Amino acid sequence: MTAVITGAAGGIGLALAEALHARGEQLLLTDIDDTALAEVAARLGATAVPADVADPGAMAALAERAPEARLVCLNAGILGQSLGAPWEVPAEDWDRVFAVNVAGVVNGLRAFVPRLLAAGEPARVLITASLAGLAVFPGGGAYGPAKHAVTALATHAAMALADTPVRVTMLCPALVATGISAEGVPPSEVAAEALRAMDEGRFTVTPPEWHGAVVRQAGQRVAGEVPGVPGPVLD
Repeated sequence: MTAVITGAAGGIGLALAEALHARGEQLLLTDIDDTALAEVAARLGATAVPADVADPGAMAALAERAPEARLVCLNAGILGQSLGAPWEVPAEDWDRVFAVNVAGVVNGLRAFVPRLLAAGEPARVLITASLAGLAVFPGGGAYGPAKHAVTALATHAAMALADTPVRVTMLCPALVATGISAEGVPPSEVAAEALRAMDEGRFTVTPPEWHGAVVRQAGQRVAGEVPGVPGPVLD
């Protein structure tokens, strides 16, 4: 079986690649950073296919390279250059963040899911969203809105695939120590929990200490209240 990982040259994608390599999986890795990708692939004995997930043709070509894929990790994502309020974010930043974070997932689903369904075998799709796709935080530019779209895509996909052998898991971590954030939990912990969730058939993976904040903010919206800034509940 082959596992495909987008955004595999660093962060969560790299951690997923390392964890799956340790499980003995064959890997097909892609990233827009071809130099870093080549180094990772060489170290893990993986196949490297540099690609921009925002390009539908590139994702279709990637799927053609992995006919045996039964695990597809749609992980690639970017933060964006501007982290201000919506009206402060330049148009080009909105376009690029949505092209990678949202269209990248759509392109991956379009390229791989029909092939997974045609195979008629158990398969998994892991979609990396974010806690910022479940709760709204002040600032963050286009990243949060894009990740909210990703959580909707993942939920829609899971519903559409409910009666098939293909299962979807949505990864919604809080801060992770990656290229996007200097602070946070190690990517290896996030990857391990994501694989555990897939093994157990869980849909959403997000830190327990944030569950209450997500529910409270949703309740505020339903009640018509002005939303407050969410925060974790720590032991």
